[in-house]
Amino acid sequence: MNQVVRTIIFEDNKVLRQALKICLEAEKSIYLIDAYKDANDAVKIVRKYEPDVVVMDIQMPGTSGLDALGQIMAAMPKTKVLIHTQYEDDHRIFIGLCRGAEGYLVKSTNPNDLVGAIHAVHKGQGFISPIIASKVMRLFNEKIVKEQPTYVSLTDREHETLSLLCQGKTYEMIADAMSIGFHGVQSHIKNIYKKLKVNSAPEAIIKAIELRLIIK
Repeated sequence: MNQVVRTIIFEDNKVLRQALKICLEAEKSIYLIDAYKDANDAVKIVRKYEPDVVVMDIQMPGTSGLDALGQIMAAMPKTKVLIHTQYEDDHRIFIGLCRGAEGYLVKSTNPNDLVGAIHAVHKGQGFISPIIASKVMRLFNEKIVKEQPTYVSLTDREHETLSLLCQGKTYEMIADAMSIGFHGVQSHIKNIYKKLKVNSAPEAIIKAIELRLIIK
């Protein structure tokens, strides 16, 4: 059973903001603290309510979501931030992941997918929409992979797990694809994080592609 996740939304589009509120308020496993039209006071709000997860739009009046993300990570590093945006361009994706976003969900997906993404981020599993995972892989392959990849010793099963993670698969989907239990996936992910010296799925994906452990 999913733990109740205390959540805050920052979204400037009034119609979408109301739709997301209705969606999350109807979900028993989510406690929506509030939804805000801008991120100008994001740090103050997050400090006050200490949510488990922040759902952050990117383009908003005043302080952008990406700037707010960086400020939240600096002030409240234990807070999980899930980027929720219509933007899929390389620049914003790269900045969002590098500033500490635990997940990246595009608005073109079903609003109900937001619930699953919130829980995945809260559990420390991270969440990246498949289309974003594909763009990240291409971005690193084309522009900023290292000339001499660093050797990291991963087992065959860890490589398989990492490859599926880079495709945007959830832990449950990885377990099904590899015909192993959920705890088996957790064990592989834990070992991967330790070997790559990272703490989240987005960091693992960036590191894996940077070191050419995964090549599209």
